[in-house]
Amino acid sequence: MTYLGPWWVDDAGLGVVADPLAGEQAVDVAVVGGGFTGLWTALALREREPGLDVALVEADFCGSGPSGRNGGFLHGYWSSLGTAVELFGVQRALELARAGDRIIPGVRAFLDARGEDAWLHEGGLLEVSAAPAQDAAVERGARVARALGVPDEAIALSRDDVVARCASAVFRNGVLFRDGATVHPGRLVRALRDAALDAGIRIHEQSPITRIDRSASPAWRGDTPPAGRRSAALRVRAERGSIRADSVVMATNAWMTGWRPVANRVTNMGSWVVLTEPAPAALEAIGWTGHEAIVDGRTFLHYFRTTDDGRVLMGAGAGRIGFGGNVDDRFFLDASAQRRADAGLRRLLPALAHVKVERTWGGPIDVSADRLPFFGSRGRIHFGVGYTGNGVGPSWLGGQILASLALGLDDEWAALPLAGRRPRPLPPEPFRYVGGSAIRAATLAYEDAAEAGRPEPRVARAVASIPRLLGIPLGTR
Repeated sequence: MTYLGPWWVDDAGLGVVADPLAGEQAVDVAVVGGGFTGLWTALALREREPGLDVALVEADFCGSGPSGRNGGFLHGYWSSLGTAVELFGVQRALELARAGDRIIPGVRAFLDARGEDAWLHEGGLLEVSAAPAQDAAVERGARVARALGVPDEAIALSRDDVVARCASAVFRNGVLFRDGATVHPGRLVRALRDAALDAGIRIHEQSPITRIDRSASPAWRGDTPPAGRRSAALRVRAERGSIRADSVVMATNAWMTGWRPVANRVTNMGSWVVLTEPAPAALEAIGWTGHEAIVDGRTFLHYFRTTDDGRVLMGAGAGRIGFGGNVDDRFFLDASAQRRADAGLRRLLPALAHVKVERTWGGPIDVSADRLPFFGSRGRIHFGVGYTGNGVGPSWLGGQILASLALGLDDEWAALPLAGRRPRPLPPEPFRYVGGSAIRAATLAYEDAAEAGRPEPRVARAVASIPRLLGIPLGTR
């Protein structure tokens, strides 16, 4: 098994299609980052103001980051309702979850309008318990939904109910969230990129940004800015060129974790996947034919789904923790994370033991201090970060929020609970890295022992419980 990069990227034919940023340019809004958040934002800006001049600048090629290597789970926040209630209160949490109901229809409408097939299937999000220690975490979703009067959003399933959807000897029970779909992320990125180009949005790839500073010159052509705009400008600089803009949107995911305005509230962590060869007969044999997106109840969860050609993708959100926001080789050459993803495939889906793994890849994701993203502004630089492994769907929502912030609108998107908030700060470095690494190792050791039926490692469990005692969530669920 060789690391060849994300299969999604190859299958969708993603790669560099636009020239690097060169010379001096001027636009209304510059978007930094060519993943889902940046592309949805750019399109939302042009949709709301067709005459707006928008440029998007990407360090590599559109989809080269987490947007091209994720699991393709498309959903909003009904599965995070308990966390949202703790952070925002009942009414605001329900407001966020209901706003998330617009994600899947929004993506489907976009694909239909473009005539694109991105393998979008609405099979629900199925959370399963694969060990006694996971029962409470899994059952919480249905319990919270019942308590808040929305029981249809999270339906408790018995073991027989779960096995009827995907047969595995280790599945104990589960909860089915109505809000859940799967998508081919590479094809979705390609459709978004092509739509942006068709809309007249300038895209510059292979253009890493070196800095953003104030410009003495206005961004606007002519003597006066358009109505409602300010004349002062920001300058986005790359190695071979720059763009003057009235507003800048930062949407670079794990590469933002070292950016000072958010650095103490978000960190990066590795996530890894393995992808099997096509095995449609094996999927038929276990009854997994409904396109359910599935996660287990671990703190650093496993996530798995099928593809239209009968493959299984198994991911493990258990990679290494970054230091100081740096993105380096530890995220892309993580043999231990690869082994965890492969072991998860064999344990959770034993009927696929004979199926060959053809591809493996991984990289960093952005993890917020409370596991939900946050969007805000620092002057006229606007940002969104902290998806914590659930970004494919919420990036659609984020695009709407960031477009509103960049346009200075006080509307329904800018009023959502994710906008304008400040998650609690994380410990400073090196305590964040040292402590986070120790707690991660202890959590994995404790949950591994629980799955294997070994005696509970008391020291590991005690260390793993520290974040919850301090009120700091840890992990990808």
